[in-house]
Amino acid sequence: MPDKQPTRDEALALLQQYNDNDGLIRHALAVEAVMRYAARKRGADEEMWGVIGLIHDLDYEQFPDQHCHKTEEILRAQGWPETYIRAVLSHGWGICTDVEPQSDLEKVLYTMDELTGLVAATALVRPSKSVLDMKAKSVKKKWKDKAFAAGVNRDIIEKGAAMLGVELSELINDAIMAMREVADAIGLAGNVADAN
Repeated sequence: MPDKQPTRDEALALLQQYNDNDGLIRHALAVEAVMRYAARKRGADEEMWGVIGLIHDLDYEQFPDQHCHKTEEILRAQGWPETYIRAVLSHGWGICTDVEPQSDLEKVLYTMDELTGLVAATALVRPSKSVLDMKAKSVKKKWKDKAFAAGVNRDIIEKGAAMLGVELSELINDAIMAMREVADAIGLAGNVADAN
């Protein structure tokens, strides 16, 4: 597949080959949606951004101690383009790789990977259990509670926002809007009607 852009179907098949965990698959779908939304907003290649979002944690379930590096190995063996491989490596910057995010695509992936986790966790504690009726201020409230979604690295989100030169509130709103587009697939459609 040299120089050929990997398709979403190829990326999804690869994701499902290495992952059985519903939570990880939902996370991949959420990050894909956010990447597509961000690409549309920037006039960038939505398909490329989405595919990278979909496979960014490809190795996490089976090889957590080799996170990012095993994905690099798998994608390289499949003949994926270097830009895709570099983007995946960059989302682990300062955690498990030394590949610093350079492009907008890489900076968005680095930032939104963590942020989707916080948005999802916030949605699940709402009466509706949904992103469909959620506002950015709900996430901002939970942001301050360090015990809430303690696994979400808020420093990474702040560092990413600074790299992008975008306000945190705007990033949160983008994540919510994007995740609404795939609410059913990521288990966050909830029961908005019942909650109101």
